[in-house]
Amino acid sequence: MDFNVVMITLGAAFLLAVIMGPLFIPLLRRLKFGQQVRTDGPQSHLKKTGTPTMGGTIILLALALAVLRFADKSMEMVILLIAALGYGLVGFLDDYIKIILKRSLGLTAKQKLIGQLIVSVIVCVLLAQIGHSTDVKIPYFDFTIPMGWFYYPFVVVMMLGTSNAVNFTDGLDGLLAGTSAVAFGAYAIIALNNSQHDVAIFSAAMVGAVLGFLVFNAHPAKVFMGDTGSLGIGGGLALVAILTKAEVLLILIGGVFVVEVLSVIIQVTSFKTRGKRVFKMSPIHHHFELTGWSEWRVVITFWTAGIVLAAIGLFLNEVL
Repeated sequence: MDFNVVMITLGAAFLLAVIMGPLFIPLLRRLKFGQQVRTDGPQSHLKKTGTPTMGGTIILLALALAVLRFADKSMEMVILLIAALGYGLVGFLDDYIKIILKRSLGLTAKQKLIGQLIVSVIVCVLLAQIGHSTDVKIPYFDFTIPMGWFYYPFVVVMMLGTSNAVNFTDGLDGLLAGTSAVAFGAYAIIALNNSQHDVAIFSAAMVGAVLGFLVFNAHPAKVFMGDTGSLGIGGGLALVAILTKAEVLLILIGGVFVVEVLSVIIQVTSFKTRGKRVFKMSPIHHHFELTGWSEWRVVITFWTAGIVLAAIGLFLNEVL
């Protein structure tokens, strides 16, 4: 029965996103919510300038409507929605300032961090209230690490790291939508295996929402999700990993995101310390473009890597 509801939720979120796309995209275009493209990036991206952004509102609305209809009103679901919508709100403010107020950098790094920290602290308080375990399970090996109160700073770092890694991945048409669908699909399976009904429903709803969005975001994209979508997806992904007690597995299941953020760290560190770049451009998906790969080839390759890594993660969690 749980599986049927999960699949119905996935389908509902997909349909909601597909229905909202033709309504939101012309509205975003009329409001002049157009993407600004980096001039130092691949020249093929310059033609994307002006493509409507902030399409993450489609994803988050489809997600929220689907889970509110099909999930139980549990505290776990409340925490998941706070994480996804709270981080999405921070992203929305960043997008709004960039596009409407014409401040190219949006929120300052400090302002964005404060917003993310506020949401993360609220999540930690609610996790403590529901008695969420502070042990961290090491996958495949039969032992756990009791972290006590140190678990909550770990949660904050995990949420910040995941949301920003996911944000870096959002740079090519369909790249983040596809890789996040894979990651949430894996966690939906883990949640079902754990009999965590609402976490499975939330994960499935996110899969449906991002796949529905992908209908309009696949190359050539008619809309971009912006920080509204990428930060919301990142916040939600961190929380499903936390609630399923598969925190460590996120390194594998979200391996594409890890590689993306590591490429940025390596590039910045190398340039500041040696004055040399390791990659032609970071995040690493742009490096492959600048070596001559087509945008579609990069996206398909990263999707495939995400599927393989998610399968390994499920195997280590003894689901496959």
